Amino acid sequence: MSRVCEISGKNVMSGNNVSHAKNRTRRKFLPNLQNVKLFSKSLDKFINMKICVRSLKTVEKNGGLDDYLKKTSNRVLAPEAIAIKNTILKHVKKDQNVNKL
Repeated sequence: MSRVCEISGKNVMSGNNVSHAKNRTRRKFLPNLQNVKLFSKSLDKFINMKICVRSLKTVEKNGGLDDYLKKTSNRVLAPEAIAIKNTILKHVKKDQNVNKL
């Protein structure tokens, strides 16, 4: 899945270059994607992801990958992010059950 953010699902958009003479030619608007390693505290490992800078800023603002995914609804997230969110929630639930015993 190239040119698609793995958290927000932002992808390539198309539009027009408009010259001074109002001539229109088609162009692509590419998202600012970066390869990053995000650390998951609950899974205790790094996760390699290809995400846009806008998503990276919101992840850092919300206190890390785990906190961001817990706060965000599934409607906003891309399928890859939903899968990571489900594994994090399962791991947290399992840890809570172990601590109760």
